[in-house]
Amino acid sequence: MSEKDNIALRAPHDKYTTSPYDHQLFGEGEDSKKKSCYNNPCGKRYLVAFLALLGFANVYALRVNLSVALVAMVTNHTIFRHGHWIEIEPEFSWSPQLQGIILSAFFYGYIITQLPGGVLAIKFGGRNLFGFGVFCTSVLTILIPLAARWNVGILIALRILIGICEGVVYPANHAVWSKWAPPLERSKLTTISASGSYFGTLIAMALSGVLAQVSGWPAIFYVFGSFGIVWTFIWFLIVRNSPSEDHRISQRELEFIQRSLKENGASTKPVTSIPWKSIFTSLPVWAIVVAHFSENWGFYTLLTELPTYLKNRLDFDLGKAGFLAALPYLVMTIVVQGGGQIADCLRIKEVLSTTAVRKLFNSIGFLAQAVCLVIAGYTTDWMVVVVCLTLSVGLGGLAFSGYFVNHLDIAPQYASVLMGISNTVATLPGILSPLLTGAIVQHQTAGEWRIVFYLGGAIYAAGCIFYVIFASGHVQFWATGNGYEEVLVNSDDAEEKEEEEEEINR
Repeated sequence: MSEKDNIALRAPHDKYTTSPYDHQLFGEGEDSKKKSCYNNPCGKRYLVAFLALLGFANVYALRVNLSVALVAMVTNHTIFRHGHWIEIEPEFSWSPQLQGIILSAFFYGYIITQLPGGVLAIKFGGRNLFGFGVFCTSVLTILIPLAARWNVGILIALRILIGICEGVVYPANHAVWSKWAPPLERSKLTTISASGSYFGTLIAMALSGVLAQVSGWPAIFYVFGSFGIVWTFIWFLIVRNSPSEDHRISQRELEFIQRSLKENGASTKPVTSIPWKSIFTSLPVWAIVVAHFSENWGFYTLLTELPTYLKNRLDFDLGKAGFLAALPYLVMTIVVQGGGQIADCLRIKEVLSTTAVRKLFNSIGFLAQAVCLVIAGYTTDWMVVVVCLTLSVGLGGLAFSGYFVNHLDIAPQYASVLMGISNTVATLPGILSPLLTGAIVQHQTAGEWRIVFYLGGAIYAAGCIFYVIFASGHVQFWATGNGYEEVLVNSDDAEEKEEEEEEINR
């Protein structure tokens, strides 16, 4: 076998070489068909993933509960007290425009702390920043009833502060997995934790209405805020910034994680500087950024604009459809996790390279959602739209095993910074998409709505194409930072790497 037979990462003067699959689980030279996709879920890293899932569930419940509570705050509603249903007059007389400002204020704070959050996660540790973000978000959420009754301006300012605190959570999560996730388990561990965002939305939608009816709308914020505070204490009690800081982890698991990260080319040294120029001129980084923006634009269109279309054009209120309203989030929770399991299995079995897995899963997710948006513009049957919405959102969950995990592949040390960059750009659709839709849809005609759906589908398609061309599953040369150099060990990935470099050089 010649030296041009593969790509791997090896420290100079190191005694071993590894393939892009690292042979982490079964030793170098092991037959890939004998490798198992199953790992012991009792490992400490899986406990970290479960707690991170609950953390995301908390912050997303805290994010969306105001949209449910607002209905009880500004309209007549009934509550159950002393064995009787009592009709309550609305406590506030806010206009629809003011309600929109209150709800959107969150995003103006959220976008500010994405990139700083990535840098702070490197400096102070992902576990610390994750816990701090959830705790502050929870405390501030408990103050919402007080702020609302005091002054609407105070409420808007509070929502901005909540966005600022929550903005650090996603970058911090990637910082956690840069230390805790073996390379061949990145998809499953990252998607387990990220699926909590959809689980939390599902729980908030189900419980917020009940809490408002039984105990009044302030109970929504008190209950979910208290959950977040309790979670924070459990998180700090159990989780550490890295396996080496954890005295409860088994020696076998500690050595496995450290060895696999080293073989993948990830540095275990503290980060002293961030290669900003290399990051912002890296096409694989921009592939992630473009894909993240595209996914969020299309996702906001699917889950915010499509229900409006159903109500105004097809006379079907998805928000009052009970289980159907929550079904997309339930499907997303399941598919995001399932996709991560399948993606890592394909890598462990060496069926596909990491690069191929990321591009394949991303493409399936994006194209399925693009097709759904186009179909939605031509059907007059609400059932077809709801089925299509559920299927597309479900298949879209596979994209989380594409672009969403990819930060950890190409730059493990700086994954939190890359997530901060991509999520900053990806927050823009939450601000721009409703404004653009409002400008396009003036008369609620079918033609106007088709423009909205065509635009969403086109952005999905463009993001898919850009990602397929420029994405990579390899650690980038500027991200090793520890003296690791690329060496050649297997032909297929060598050719793939050479093609990537040629494309970048063009």
